[in-house]
Amino acid sequence: MLLRQEYVKLQKKLAETEKRCTLLAAQANKESSSESFISRLLAIVADLYEQEQYSDLKIKVGDRHISAHKFVLAARSDSWSLANLSSTKELDLSDANPEVTMTMLRWIYTDELEFREDDVFLTELMKLANRFQLQLLRERCEKGVMSLVNVRNCIRFYQTAEELNASTLMNYCAEIIASHWDDLRKEDFSSMSAQLLYKMIKSKTEYPLHKAIKVEREDVVFLYLIEMDSQLPGKLNEADHNGDLALDLALSRRLESIATTLVSHKADVDMVDKNGWSLLHKGIQRGNCLLQRAAGAGNEAAALFLASNGAHVNHRNKWGETPLHTACRHGLANLTAELLQQGANPNLQTEEALPLPKEAASLTSLADNIYLQTPLHMAIAYNHPDVVSVILEQKANALHATNNLQIIPDFSLKDSRDQTVLGLALWSGMHTIAAQLLGSGASINDTMSDGQTLLHMAIQRQDSKSALFLLEHQADINVRTRDGETALQLAIRNQLPLVVDAICTRGADMSVPDEKGNPPLWLALANSLEDIASTLVRHGCDATCWGPGPGGCLQTLLHRAIDENNEPTACFLIRSGCDVNSPRQPGTNGEGEEEARDGQTPLHLAASWGLEETVQCLLEFGANVNAQDAEGRTPIHVAISSQHGVIIQLLVSHPDIHLNVRDRQGLTPFACAMTFKNNKSAEAILKRESGAAEQVDNKGRNFLHVAVQNSDIESVLFLISVHANVNSRVQDASKLTPLHLAVQAGSEMIVRNLLLAGAKVNELTKHRQTALHLAAQQDLPTICSVLLENGVDFAAVDENGNNALHLAVMHGRLNNIRVLLTECTVDAEAFNLRGQSPLHILGQYGKENAAAIFDLFLECMPEYPLDKPDADGSTVLLLAYMKGNANLCRAIVRSGARLGVNNNQGVNIFNYQVATKQLLFRLLDMLSKEPPWCDGSYCYECTAKFGVTTRKHHCRHCGRLLCHKCSTKEIPIIKFDLNKPVRVCNICFDVLTLGGVS
Repeated sequence: MLLRQEYVKLQKKLAETEKRCTLLAAQANKESSSESFISRLLAIVADLYEQEQYSDLKIKVGDRHISAHKFVLAARSDSWSLANLSSTKELDLSDANPEVTMTMLRWIYTDELEFREDDVFLTELMKLANRFQLQLLRERCEKGVMSLVNVRNCIRFYQTAEELNASTLMNYCAEIIASHWDDLRKEDFSSMSAQLLYKMIKSKTEYPLHKAIKVEREDVVFLYLIEMDSQLPGKLNEADHNGDLALDLALSRRLESIATTLVSHKADVDMVDKNGWSLLHKGIQRGNCLLQRAAGAGNEAAALFLASNGAHVNHRNKWGETPLHTACRHGLANLTAELLQQGANPNLQTEEALPLPKEAASLTSLADNIYLQTPLHMAIAYNHPDVVSVILEQKANALHATNNLQIIPDFSLKDSRDQTVLGLALWSGMHTIAAQLLGSGASINDTMSDGQTLLHMAIQRQDSKSALFLLEHQADINVRTRDGETALQLAIRNQLPLVVDAICTRGADMSVPDEKGNPPLWLALANSLEDIASTLVRHGCDATCWGPGPGGCLQTLLHRAIDENNEPTACFLIRSGCDVNSPRQPGTNGEGEEEARDGQTPLHLAASWGLEETVQCLLEFGANVNAQDAEGRTPIHVAISSQHGVIIQLLVSHPDIHLNVRDRQGLTPFACAMTFKNNKSAEAILKRESGAAEQVDNKGRNFLHVAVQNSDIESVLFLISVHANVNSRVQDASKLTPLHLAVQAGSEMIVRNLLLAGAKVNELTKHRQTALHLAAQQDLPTICSVLLENGVDFAAVDENGNNALHLAVMHGRLNNIRVLLTECTVDAEAFNLRGQSPLHILGQYGKENAAAIFDLFLECMPEYPLDKPDADGSTVLLLAYMKGNANLCRAIVRSGARLGVNNNQGVNIFNYQVATKQLLFRLLDMLSKEPPWCDGSYCYECTAKFGVTTRKHHCRHCGRLLCHKCSTKEIPIIKFDLNKPVRVCNICFDVLTLGGVS
């Protein structure tokens, strides 16, 4: 191989060197640079390969049309000269191998050739090159092929070289043939023509006739006879270097036709060799003795004469056959008896396979190409029961005979196929003879070299008749093969139901597993052999059969069948009475992971996998429909979570099912259906258990409550469609209705659907709040509108006397307030139990948007009484001031509210204790017109009681009621158009003098 690779490399280098030399010769006396005309011309030609540019010819290669150029083809070969191609538009090369043709075209353009270690490819390329007179390509192919020539293919390449007149290759092949002439076999010459082979033989050997016979070529022998006709018969009787005669070579090879031809041309049949042996002597030495010839010819009388008159009864021919073999093969019972009587050895075995005569071609193949046969083997193989009987009789007689010549037949001897005579009788269908052999002492339990008994072999041959015969005659059913298989396992694997039945009847152990741990019942079911499986069950096979499962846990065959989605097997096991309720168990040492402890019965597993037929079968055969697994789930829980509709229907319709069983999460089957949005299943459960929808969880919620809280509109619509109670209350302290929950969840769609379904819009919570109260507290203006559209009592008050507007203001819900003020006639001045109107609430609880809410109130109610006090006498301004809500205070002052009004405790914005009076000063500074005057019996500053001596005065800036002491200062108020000094309080004087800065 290494030499061949080196040779290929050298060939490539040689081709490259030749190419460079050609270029150098073409460029002689020209410029030496790579930009020479010839170099550029060659490069341009190479680039034109498979290009449309300048193309004036199409070449059909297979199904393709390749663009080509006439001048390039003409430059390569005279067969493509411009004159020949002048009128040609398409060149059809589709008759050649497309790959070979493309390789040739690539070489024509680029001068590149990739050698492949494929002799067929190179040969075809060489033939194509020869066809189009491409001498250079052919020579390169020749050199490439030479690297692939060896002893086995040199003849074929020699033929090819001769056909193409490739002298270099032909000479190279001839050298190999000459070197290995004696190593060449007749097969190597089989494809060579007679003339070429004869020519070669003549050139290689001094004795061409002998070589022609050795290679078994009768046509070459004829050529020799024609050429040597004048020298016959002398040439026919010449011995070669080994002293062999041509006729002897033909006879030794059983070439009767060639031998006959030689004899007809006067070959001497009495010629002797250097040892004085005639052809007859050699024939006898190679063949049978006289006794064998007589027996072989069927001449029993002659054979009996010879046997009884001292002929050698144990003579063996070249195949090791004795006369007893021949007699048994030809069915000569009398001769067989005589030979045995004369001491023929019935235990001698043939040494080579006998050639099968033409007349025996129709006989059983048991006799074909077998050796190591005893005479009894032959009698059975050639179906001669009378001869078998003679040999068996002889054995019985020999045991009691006084004649020491008789040898007892050994029934344990095996032929080249490892068969005893008992096995041979069985496989020949000769069960009567087999019974006789057993009666004569043949062992029924002998094992072959591969460890198999006859019973094993009969089963593997799927020969039920022989297997049953052996079982009937007490063959051992417990012997195992070398692979550990029992007879029962073999019978199941080979699908022999009658044999399985017989083995089980004999008491075979039906629990023995195979090497993969599969018991016989599983083997039968896994191969869809229900008839065999039924037989096993009928004989008491355990249909439950605990064995190893996932992770080392213990499982039954039913668990396994369900896990493998094998419904026919599962149903068979169920009908056969297997355990239908046990879950998998941990192994003996606690092995097994989740599967060992999940507590799932076969019904759980089948429901999970969606095995409808299995589920139906389990229910028919008493599976517990209410069994709970480790998670507390029943089969219907599993079926619902796995969304298997048919199985759900089967389980729901079962008369014993309990639809109120809860799993560890507290889910009933109906709850499970709702969780997985399996409305069809939920509806089916409701038909069976009408109150299922009203079942409550551990928080007192039914399914409608949960669906509403989860804003699950699909489930809500389903529950409404099945007439769930839309006014049911949560069974907890809150006692909320679905409508309340929908408002809390902020789902307008659910609110609308509940109202359409008949939800009571004015139902109260435990705090006596309506749905409108709840909506008002959240930013849900649309829901507020929906409730108002549906007639909610907007005047309703809760336990604190608050209407919806109170609560909306308290939580700063501007959009809700707008809806309430514009879409209904809610009482905006109503007082709650604390004596506060919504605006008082705003002053006390107002947030960042309090000023906007205040403006909205005045926008909707311009005459709203801003100075109206609450139960404590506080106005909205005082409340807002006390909370420090500057924006709201500004809005109130801007709207013209009185500034100095006291509450019941005498507190007003002027005397309320704050860290800084900054807000008060700014409020006073922002006054743009004289505010309304306050009235009362006391001074707002010093609380002096007014009377005859103490007169009332008003601060013309803030409007407060003051005594003379508290309003001694006067100043013009230009912003009020009071250009003359007027009475003001001390604080306002400071504000007017210094501005809104403390």
